[in-house]
Amino acid sequence: MSSIKGSVAVVTGGSRGIGKALVEALYRRGAAKVYATARDPRTVTHPDAVPLALEVTDPGSVASAADQAGDATILINNAGVLVAASFLGSPVDDVRREFEVNFFGPLLTTRAFVPIIERNGGGHILNMHSVLSWITIPSAEAYSASKSALWSQSNALRLALRPRGINVTGMHVGYVDTDMAAGVEAPKTSPESVAQQALDGIEADAPEVLADDLSRQVKAGLAADLTMLYPQLAPTG
Repeated sequence: MSSIKGSVAVVTGGSRGIGKALVEALYRRGAAKVYATARDPRTVTHPDAVPLALEVTDPGSVASAADQAGDATILINNAGVLVAASFLGSPVDDVRREFEVNFFGPLLTTRAFVPIIERNGGGHILNMHSVLSWITIPSAEAYSASKSALWSQSNALRLALRPRGINVTGMHVGYVDTDMAAGVEAPKTSPESVAQQALDGIEADAPEVLADDLSRQVKAGLAADLTMLYPQLAPTG
């Protein structure tokens, strides 16, 4: 079982939304230190957090952050972007941007921090997935694909890192009450609830956490006929 108390955590995208809630929850559970990363570290407002400049798509920035956080035992890959790129109607660079941030960003940070966490006696990595890892919608085609790829990355890393004393949790969430979902008219989970469930998952060494009913319903639908998740594909007439 992993313990938050006394741990040293790195939270990417730690200045607002879910990331900010994670920083607050980590300190409430007794973390010794939390590095909160942001492109502009001046946006980190938690009085006890250690602001850390990080652009997850820049290998140099990732390496610099790892050098500064050499005592880390937990890495939470929370930073992400929603460009709302479509496969047919958007510039390919927009599609690539979502993969650079949502897939390659966590890969770069994980590769940088695995040796550190291992050297510090082992620990935990949590990747922030999405219900859209399992289903796609027209307004988030590239985002869904990037999160699906991240889900696969987490599965692979879970197998590779367990023998090295590092457990991996994948966190799946639907709509969360943050800026990203501000225009969505649907039930939303609070960032605080997501953060609490994420830390519960870390402490339980859970391979997967489903934060809401929507995530649970969609995952259950993966075993059904494709029309269960995509009723528009059902035969007509």
